[in-house]
Amino acid sequence: MKLFLKLAVFGPLISCLFAGLFHRQLSKTALIRFCGFFMGIATLAGSTLFMKMVKSGGAFAVTVPLMTWIEIGDFSATWALSADPLSVVMIFLVLVVSFLVHLYSYEYMEGEEDLSRYYAYLGLFTFAMLMLVSAQDLLQLFFGWEGVGVCSYLLIGYWYEKESANQAAMKAFLVNRVGDLFLVMGMAGFFYLTQTLEIGKGLSLLQSAVPEPFVVLGTPVPALDVLGILFLIGAMGKSAQLGLHTWLPDAMEGPTPVSALIHAATMVTAGVYLIARLSPLYLDTTFASTCVVWVGALTAFAAGTIALVQNDIKKVIAYSTCSQLGYMFLGLGVGAYNGAVFHLFTHGFFKALLFLGAGAVIHSMSNEQDMRKMGGLYRPMKMTFAFMLIGSLALVGFPLFSGFYSKEAILASAFAAQDQYGLGPWVLSIISLVLTAAYTGRMLGMTFLGRSRADEALRARIHEPGLMMNFPLALLALGALVSGMLGYKKFLMGGKGFWGDKIVAPLIPHHVGIVELAPTVVGICVFVLALVVFRKWKEKKLAKSIGFMERFLVNKWYFDALYQALFVKPVWWLGQLFWVFGDQKGIDAIGPDGLTHKAVEGSLKLRRSYTGLLPTYIAALVMGVLLLIVLILFGGGRLG
Repeated sequence: MKLFLKLAVFGPLISCLFAGLFHRQLSKTALIRFCGFFMGIATLAGSTLFMKMVKSGGAFAVTVPLMTWIEIGDFSATWALSADPLSVVMIFLVLVVSFLVHLYSYEYMEGEEDLSRYYAYLGLFTFAMLMLVSAQDLLQLFFGWEGVGVCSYLLIGYWYEKESANQAAMKAFLVNRVGDLFLVMGMAGFFYLTQTLEIGKGLSLLQSAVPEPFVVLGTPVPALDVLGILFLIGAMGKSAQLGLHTWLPDAMEGPTPVSALIHAATMVTAGVYLIARLSPLYLDTTFASTCVVWVGALTAFAAGTIALVQNDIKKVIAYSTCSQLGYMFLGLGVGAYNGAVFHLFTHGFFKALLFLGAGAVIHSMSNEQDMRKMGGLYRPMKMTFAFMLIGSLALVGFPLFSGFYSKEAILASAFAAQDQYGLGPWVLSIISLVLTAAYTGRMLGMTFLGRSRADEALRARIHEPGLMMNFPLALLALGALVSGMLGYKKFLMGGKGFWGDKIVAPLIPHHVGIVELAPTVVGICVFVLALVVFRKWKEKKLAKSIGFMERFLVNKWYFDALYQALFVKPVWWLGQLFWVFGDQKGIDAIGPDGLTHKAVEGSLKLRRSYTGLLPTYIAALVMGVLLLIVLILFGGGRLG
C-alpha cells in the first residue's frame, strides 16, 4: 500500500514537472497525453487505496516517512504521507475529479496556445491538495494549504491578458491570506498547549487534560474555544464561508475546468477537511461549535438568496457551491462530522458534473455565459441536458440521487441538535433547501427550455461536445447517481467502525417522518415550478415579485461594496499617501533622486570650465600658482 500511496500523491507532481520541463521537446498532443497518463496512474493508485480502505472496514492506516525537514533543538517535523479512512476518501475524490478535468480539458482547451502552463498548474494544484490531506502534522498541512492558495491564484488568472482575471486572482489570494493568518495563530496555539504539531498526538494531549485558559484582553477564555475559533476562521477563508466568501464567485474568471476542480473537490473542501480532522477538539468546545453551526447555516442561506438572481450560469453554480459548503459546516457544527464528510464526497461528483456541463454549454455557445442569451438548448444538446438534469437533481436532493442521502443526514442531525443550538439553524437550512431548488430550476429552465434567445448565427453553431468532454460527464453523472446509495451505510451507519479514531463519527438519526419528508417534497415542488416558470425568461417579473430585495441580492448583500469602503479604498489612499509624500517627495527627493540631481547639476556647472581653449588653461594655471604662493606666505612658509 505504501507504493500506491506514493504514486497517488507524487503522480500529479510528476505531471507538473513533465509539463514544465519538456513542453519544448514534445508536441501539444503528446504533452497532454503524457500529463493525462501520469494523472491516470495516480488516480488508479488512489482508487486502489480507496477500495482497500472500504474493504478493511475502517481498520486502515498507512504511513510513509519521507524525511525530517525541520529540526531545531527539541523540535522536529517529519515530512510523511499518512493514509487513514478520512485522508483516503479525500485522496480518491481529488484524484478522480482532477483526472476527469484533465480529460475534459483536452477538448475544452483545444484552441489555447500555452497549454503546458495550464497542465503544469493543474498538476501542481492537485499535488498541493494531496499533500494537505495526507499530512500527519499541521506544518505539512499548512504547506499544502498555502500551495493550493498559490495555485488557485495561477489558475484563476490563467488568462492574464484579461484585467478581470488578474483582479479575481489577486482577490482570491488576498482574501485567503486573511484566513491563513488565523490558521497560523491556531497552529501556534496548538503547539503552545501540546508542544507538538502532530495532529493525532496533539489532539490526544488536549483530550487527556483540560488546558489552562488563555487570557484575552484581561479576560480568561477557554483555550479550546480560542483554538476552535482560530481554526474556524482559517477554514472559512478556504471554504468561502460568509464574510470570507467574496473571492469564490470571482474565481469564475478562470477556465471552466479549473472552476470544477476548485469548487468540487479541492481548495474549497480544505476548510471542511480541517475541521473534520480536528473534530475531537470541537467536540470538547461549546462556543466554537456554536459558531461553526451559525456560520454554516447563514452561509447556506445567504449564498442561496444571491444565486437566485445571478444571470451568469457559472456564478449560479459558484454560489451553489458556497451554499453547499454552508451545509457541510452546519453538519460539522452539530457534531455530524461523518455526515459533513459524506456530503463533501457526494457534492464533489454532482458539482463537478454541473460545472463541466455548464462548460459544455459555454463551449457550444462560443464562450457565452449569460443565461438570458440562451434558452432552447434542450433540442441541440440533449445529452448535455440529461447530464445537467442529473447533477441538478442530486444538488436539489431528489430521492435516490446522491445529494439526497448526504443532505438529509445533515438536516436530520441539525433537527436532532435543536436542544443545544435551537431551531434557528435547522430552519435556515430548510429555507436554503427551497432556495437551492428554486435557483437550480431557474438555471435549467433559462438555459435549456423554452425558445432560443441566441442570434441566428450562434444557433447554427450550437452542438453537442465530443467524446473527450462527454466521457468525464458520463462518469460524474454515474457518481452523482450512485455515490449516495453506495456510501450511505459505510459513511453514516458504520459509525466509528468505518472511520476508526480519525474522525468523530456518531450514528446519524435516521427515521423517515414528516420532518424529513416535508422539506424534500417542498424542494421538489419548487424545483418543478421554477422549471416551468423560467422556461420563458421572466426576469422582470422576478425582480418585481421580490421588490426592494432585488437590488440587495443583485449587489450580493453589499459585501463587496462594504469591503471596498472599509478596507480597499482606505488602504489604497494610505498607499498613495506614503508613495507620494513619503517615498517620492520624502525619501527619494532627499536621498537617491536628490543626490542624483545635485550630482548632475554640479557636473553640468563643472563642465563649463572645460572650454578647450589654451589661454583659458594658462590663466587657470597662473591663478593656481598665485594661490599656492599666497598659501605658502600666509601659512608660515609651509603647507599643512
